[in-house]
Amino acid sequence: MPFPVPVKRQREVVYLAAKGHNVILGTAGSGKTTMAILRAAYLSDPELPGNGPVLLLTYNKALGSYIRAISDGRLKNVTVETYHRFARGYLASHNLMERNDILSAGARRRLVESALAEVKALKPATAFLSRTTNFFDTEVGWIAKNGIVSLATYLNANRVGRGEPLLEGSRRLIWDIRERYLAKRVATNRRYDWDDVALTVSEQFAVDGNPRRYKHIVIDEGQDLSPQMLRSIASAVPPDGTITFFGDVAQQIYGQRVSWRSAGLNPPKVWEFSENYRNSREIAALGLAVAQMDYYRGVADMVAPNAPTAAGPKPTLVELTGTTLEAQFVADQAKAVARNRSVAILVRTVNQHTAMQRFLPNTIINLREDKTVWVDGPQLYLGTYHAAKGLEFDTVILPFMSDDQFPDPAQVSDFGPVEADANDGRLLYVGITRAKSGLIITYKGRLSHLLPALPADLYTRVKR
Repeated sequence: MPFPVPVKRQREVVYLAAKGHNVILGTAGSGKTTMAILRAAYLSDPELPGNGPVLLLTYNKALGSYIRAISDGRLKNVTVETYHRFARGYLASHNLMERNDILSAGARRRLVESALAEVKALKPATAFLSRTTNFFDTEVGWIAKNGIVSLATYLNANRVGRGEPLLEGSRRLIWDIRERYLAKRVATNRRYDWDDVALTVSEQFAVDGNPRRYKHIVIDEGQDLSPQMLRSIASAVPPDGTITFFGDVAQQIYGQRVSWRSAGLNPPKVWEFSENYRNSREIAALGLAVAQMDYYRGVADMVAPNAPTAAGPKPTLVELTGTTLEAQFVADQAKAVARNRSVAILVRTVNQHTAMQRFLPNTIINLREDKTVWVDGPQLYLGTYHAAKGLEFDTVILPFMSDDQFPDPAQVSDFGPVEADANDGRLLYVGITRAKSGLIITYKGRLSHLLPALPADLYTRVKR
């Protein structure tokens, strides 16, 4: 596939001086990944004063594979990897990471459930403890992601991203659960879980007097790295190195709700890019309408996109009636489109992913696999919204958009309707803005309330 050429102010960002912190915020389709690739290539250029080894960091494996595929040989002396791969490698080099040192997400949830049961037994009349295990597991993760190691700090933390405030009594109960979980983890001979690895990375860098492996670090989709991850990254470069952060808070889907400012980045200027080079005018209009919904209210650092000039077909809402099997209908549509275009089916849950996969050919590219192979031209992809971060396709199909399936009922049960709307509304924005020119949304029964009510001339409704 031809590599995009940077235009206008994009070129200024690519060639910023090789020193200090740089923060670039851009709307979906503004070319952040292109700029990140070219910025990394520039900083590693042996002709540049101040050049050196570069780490290009991504949040998930699919985006890392995509970057390696489209960079077309530009990334010399550049390592492309996820944060966790970087963190594991660094800790292993200091004998702080062995093969089975990280507790899996499922195992952590089970230990948190055990800790919750113990606290419930001590305080059986406390209504707050009737919340789901996933609620407490997520809060234990949030504490780790923010590098909080004392109860006093947690009690004073500005805990945003919750449908209702967490009062002092509730926080003390959560802290008790966290302490019991950590003790249980030690008993299983696991030093870390995926959320608290970054704290040890920061602590090790603080006492590490060795030369840094990378002189420059470029971060793509940085809004989904936790504050503690960003702090550890800031410690990973020498004083004469650089951190370049590319992000879009509208696509912040992992529940951090914390600005990059709190993570220690101090740029002399924040660059904002509102031009949308990816989406057609019609798809961009739907994405903008989503970003103006109530669940986006009060989000800091939002960059409002300019409307693209290129027109395309209207997004299509397909209401499936009667006995029509939604997964089969979506698979048939996707296979037809994939004859001459790239098309991605994106779903909310792993169970939906499994259900869709049964109706699709073995030739699909699964975005959830560790080693995703990218194909230039017509191809059918299947993945979750999370796995599609930073990617783009000619056409995107978003099935299961009924109100009883989106937001995810498990999210509603775990965190309440307000936070579930905020979490899945951001996922919806990500899904919509992956599409260049074609967008199909299917549902049965009542359409999800997370979709905005748009004027009829901006989309097409179809009944099947």
